[in-house]
Amino acid sequence: MSDFMLPDIGEGIVECEIVEWRVNEGDVIEEDQPVVEVMTDKALVEITAPEAGRVTKLYVPKGEIAKVHSPLFAYEPTHVAESPQPVPSVAEQSAAVKPPSNQHAASEMDSSSGLGVATTGRGPYGRIPASPAVRRLIRENALTLEAITGSGKDGRVLKEDVLRHLEQDAEPAVAADNRGVSTPERAPASALSAEGEVVVEPIRGVRAVMARRMVESASTIPHFQYGEEIDVTDLLALRARLKPQAEAQGTRITLMPFFMKAMALAVKEYPILNARLNDEVSEIHYLPSCNVGMAVDSRAGLLVPNVKQVERRTLLDVAREIERLTAAAREGRVDQVDLKGGTISISNIGALGGTYAAPIINAPELAIVAIGKTQWLPRFDDNGDVVRRAIMTITWAGDHRVIDGGTIARFCNAWKGYLESPETMLLHLG
Repeated sequence: MSDFMLPDIGEGIVECEIVEWRVNEGDVIEEDQPVVEVMTDKALVEITAPEAGRVTKLYVPKGEIAKVHSPLFAYEPTHVAESPQPVPSVAEQSAAVKPPSNQHAASEMDSSSGLGVATTGRGPYGRIPASPAVRRLIRENALTLEAITGSGKDGRVLKEDVLRHLEQDAEPAVAADNRGVSTPERAPASALSAEGEVVVEPIRGVRAVMARRMVESASTIPHFQYGEEIDVTDLLALRARLKPQAEAQGTRITLMPFFMKAMALAVKEYPILNARLNDEVSEIHYLPSCNVGMAVDSRAGLLVPNVKQVERRTLLDVAREIERLTAAAREGRVDQVDLKGGTISISNIGALGGTYAAPIINAPELAIVAIGKTQWLPRFDDNGDVVRRAIMTITWAGDHRVIDGGTIARFCNAWKGYLESPETMLLHLG
């Protein structure tokens, strides 16, 4: 028998909660087969079998906490009877850990910028086949399996495929942390089941780290708020015209891609909104890309994946990325690389019916905007006549150590200008 030790998943994680076992004791498993889902401080992670064999023991029950480098399950390798081999090292087992990806939401390659996700094959369990060594190489270079076209059987990604991808100017992911944005949680149904009974629910995983980081952000960053109204009547009309063309290409286009593209353009004029402070608060670091995060309600808690390099993507490509990240986040299955490197965030409370909010900054970012619902309201036109216009309320939160009211007002005016006259964004297409 061999013990599979819970590998070092990275990000400083030392323990995780067992969410669901995908196998039972006595089951036969194959290499790369999903074995267990665990919840870390970051997201839901799927752990796969390092090799083929038979499960003999599950050490940690569902709902309990497993420690890194402690036994997770025991198995008898298939090849034991023929030629016993040593137990895989912890480093090799670490490479077998891969946050699951949504195979139906992969982004297509953008021919103009070289960004996006390539189409690859799928193994018998709906996952992209790759050896532990290849997975480790991919993790070390901050890549994802979906981004690499496999040349092996069933689309298996080989070491040569990864090296070829790296040679083709694949850009590594930004290594800075992205952190979540807080929203109130509903009480579990069980807490209301018995009158007068108090039900205790542990705060774990994403919710626990979100709670800690929101306290840190609110207590260490001097927040100030800035509110504005945006007339999105013309933007809604443009979206309606583009919607059939986007759907013909298999993409649902919402207002969010326009918000992100306009934000990337405004950031070029006011790069301080896309910067961050160093730990000593002695330097401002201006970031080279605009990676826009979006708060997504998920079963794991609030997650904030981000669309990388919005300034270089087409509107359609941004829409595809939003679809992919939203689908993955709502299931709590976001890849770690999608949670890193955010530079500025959007919280769309309007999707839930909210009009105003006072968002907490997504540290170490310097600003966040909460978008309220769009309402049809009476307004005066240039002739003094009352007309019906679509008005959207927005509220910014800025880090007052770096950003002052005048700066965020000018930045907001630039962003608002692109949204109220969306055709002006055409002047800045690369």
